Amino acid sequence: MDNSDKKYLDNLPASELFEQMPFNIAVIDRDFRVVAANKSFEEYFGDWRGHHCYEVYQGLFQPCPQCSAITTFEDGKVRVVDGIGIDRHGVTRHYVVHLAPLLDDKGHVRFVMEMTTDLTETRRWQRDYNLLFERVPCYITVIDRDYRIIRANEKFRRTFGEVRGKYCYEVYKRRKSPCPKCPAAQTFKDGAEHISNQVGIRKDGTKDHYVVTTSPLSRGEAGIAHVIEIATDITEIRKLEGQLKQAHDLYESLISNSATGIVAVDPVGRPKIMNPAARALLDWRATRMPSSHRIKELLPDGFERSIAGGGEESEDIHETSVVTSSGVEVPVRFRSVELKSRGKRLGTAAFMQDLRELKRLEAEKLDAERLAAVGQTVAGLAHTIKNMLMGLEGGMYMVDIGLHDGDSELILNGWEILQRNFGKTTTLVKDFLGFAKGRLPELRLVDPNALTRDIVELYRETARKQGVELVWEPGEDIQPAFLDPSGMETCLTNLISNGIDAAVMRVGSGGRVILRTREENGQLIFESIDNGCGMDWDVKQKVFTTFFTTKGGKGTGLGLLTTRKIVQEHGGSIDVDSIPGEGSIFRIRLSRARLEALAEQASSVKKTKGEEQPNEGNG
Repeated sequence: MDNSDKKYLDNLPASELFEQMPFNIAVIDRDFRVVAANKSFEEYFGDWRGHHCYEVYQGLFQPCPQCSAITTFEDGKVRVVDGIGIDRHGVTRHYVVHLAPLLDDKGHVRFVMEMTTDLTETRRWQRDYNLLFERVPCYITVIDRDYRIIRANEKFRRTFGEVRGKYCYEVYKRRKSPCPKCPAAQTFKDGAEHISNQVGIRKDGTKDHYVVTTSPLSRGEAGIAHVIEIATDITEIRKLEGQLKQAHDLYESLISNSATGIVAVDPVGRPKIMNPAARALLDWRATRMPSSHRIKELLPDGFERSIAGGGEESEDIHETSVVTSSGVEVPVRFRSVELKSRGKRLGTAAFMQDLRELKRLEAEKLDAERLAAVGQTVAGLAHTIKNMLMGLEGGMYMVDIGLHDGDSELILNGWEILQRNFGKTTTLVKDFLGFAKGRLPELRLVDPNALTRDIVELYRETARKQGVELVWEPGEDIQPAFLDPSGMETCLTNLISNGIDAAVMRVGSGGRVILRTREENGQLIFESIDNGCGMDWDVKQKVFTTFFTTKGGKGTGLGLLTTRKIVQEHGGSIDVDSIPGEGSIFRIRLSRARLEALAEQASSVKKTKGEEQPNEGNG
């Protein structure tokens, strides 16, 4: 640099401002040597003295290809270009270069001043912004006041198709005019943020549900110039909502139309569901739900324990009773279930099936079976009585001949025949009357062990005389039960008598009959076990039918039929297991819950009759 250049540079105006400028400023000559630079440039690019600009900027050994400084030297115009260089630490930097010519007195370009502004962070931010804009998992568009889409992100383009030069309503909804109640229009109008639920049409023709938020992005002379729309796809949520609504309607329909009464309460016992069947069962006619206190009065005690969290999560189905709003007890089949969601207790549900009709049908069936058996008995009774009358006639004939001839032995034989046939007739008539008589069992609390003990004691000597051992096996911790003592004594007597007869008929000695009492799953069980001759399949099928007997002329065939009738009147059942040559087990099962319900029913009937008697007397 010659003295004239130095003098020119020294006389640059505002040299102090040159040093204080917050830009990197360098002055280069036509040989690309840096002839002057401010402090900011030196701190950014390092020592510049004696170096060419391409050495300082790029670390090169020859001028940069497409050098903008050359063009400025040629045309003397100011220009702005993007540049990439290396700072004094060897780090690549992005910057903007403003090139301005410095003219001499003759108007020729003598030097070029380069002002660089670092854009490295700005470029990084812009890159991050662009990446975020493109990859954000929602639809983003920028629209102008004409609703033309200026920019759209990748998810939007992938869903709705190409947007270049198109209007938002055209792309979003395939419309030819702006949408009514457009949230973007509201934002353009008042400059505020707006949120709206919308339905668009994807490029494949399917519907797209989304929630769109519009916000002002830039302002111009006429107000809001651009609006950004950010939309979240909620199509799957809408589908799930529809499925959930469908499932809700389905369950609501099932609950409402169920013939089973359903009551559901929250964790503190407030009723939330009470279907029509439950309202009818409980005779609840008020439109409002019962209070938590009232629902506990209507439903069994076990349900109250379930509400308090003291019961089982699921209570097995059992027979009990509920109380209607008018105080009437109704027999039901009942179950309670604790309601939970992800381990959190939501409440308790009760399921109730009205048993009144079933009980009535059971009673009618029992009467029908009894009457049918009576009809069968009448049909067969004539033949049986005929045979007995023939026996009586034969006995009378022998007695008459004996009396006429004075033959005492013949008289004695005839009298024995008369006695034997008279006894059979008496037994038949008693058994028939006992079976034909319909009555409710007279239930009272009875010790089952004491009942079986007395029967064993009564028959033990009779069994011993026939070579049969009679054994009593009482159950442990058997509590008193509601039984008809007379009826159950008849049942067990029939079973013991049959067992002894079967044990006598066994091959060999050692006949044995056991009368056992036990309890299992809320059932009181009586068992008569013998090691007698047993029964084959055909005999087991007939053992509870009218006039069937294995005792020949000794039996009437009504004993086990009467036993089954009495057991059914107790709400129980009787069955038999038998193996030919090994013995039989007759088993009576009585539900304690059913016995208690029958006892309560009988008590209610007695109370009702007691209240009505005075009125009948006054009438």
